[in-house]
Amino acid sequence: MIRVQIPATTANMGPGFDTLGMALKLYNIVEMEEAKRGLHINVEGDGADKIPRDASNIVYISAAKVFKTVGFEPKGLRIRMINNIPLARGLGSSAAAIIGGLLAANILSGGRLGEKELLNLATEIEGHPDNVAPALVGGIVVTVQADNEIKYYKIEPPPKLKCVVAIPNFTLPTKLAREVLPQSVSLTDAVYNIGRTALLVTALIKQDFNMLSAAMDDKIHQPYRANLVPGMKKVFAAAKLAGARGIALSGAGPALIAYCDDNTGLIATVMKETFLQSGIYARVIELEPNPVGAVALEIMK
Repeated sequence: MIRVQIPATTANMGPGFDTLGMALKLYNIVEMEEAKRGLHINVEGDGADKIPRDASNIVYISAAKVFKTVGFEPKGLRIRMINNIPLARGLGSSAAAIIGGLLAANILSGGRLGEKELLNLATEIEGHPDNVAPALVGGIVVTVQADNEIKYYKIEPPPKLKCVVAIPNFTLPTKLAREVLPQSVSLTDAVYNIGRTALLVTALIKQDFNMLSAAMDDKIHQPYRANLVPGMKKVFAAAKLAGARGIALSGAGPALIAYCDDNTGLIATVMKETFLQSGIYARVIELEPNPVGAVALEIMK
């Protein structure tokens, strides 16, 4: 049996809409093996009551993509999903499922696809690379689509960087979070985000946390999504006052992620209490960036 561990991810990181993402030390597990016949899917953990157990399952869809690409035809397939990443909260649960399915299927079929090929397949399924790239390779990843493939560069996370994640007790489908975005933005807002994305990447490489507050501001997606997350602006302000170096909507949300190098306990308390002032209960967890992406833990006979 193939057993794969896939990290959670946070995308956008403020201004880097659809181009920046970072892996986090929170994991899902995908197990896969060939069966004598049929499709058998077992789901445990977060979202187990909502995830389909038929051919519409995203892990199976991803595995089938690999099998078709390499010409492998299993007699049947047995899949087990063990989920710790919250479903539809902005922490890359779908990306983890996609990467888990692709990597496990690639190993099962003889490991014929390389990292770039897997990332291109993942992006085809997900529609954008900002979550699937760090889920696959780990660290902080800058991605662009060019020449019919994904160009990417991995940055090692600063050793002292910590994250406090506030996860509201409601889901926010990515489709809905994208529907509120405008089809075009002003030149002023585009320049605003380009500058801050460049500053953010440079600050992370230079490990200059003093720059994160200004670098993580955004005018392209977060202002339009704020109404979908009650209390978001207040939590942003409170976390910064408590010592967060920067804060952003994690992916499409509703989770909010504060970037810190100290005072994580205070920041966690403040984020939780500020959400409560808006009538929102949020689970708050402290996570570290994960320099390692998806890995095969073991191949069990």
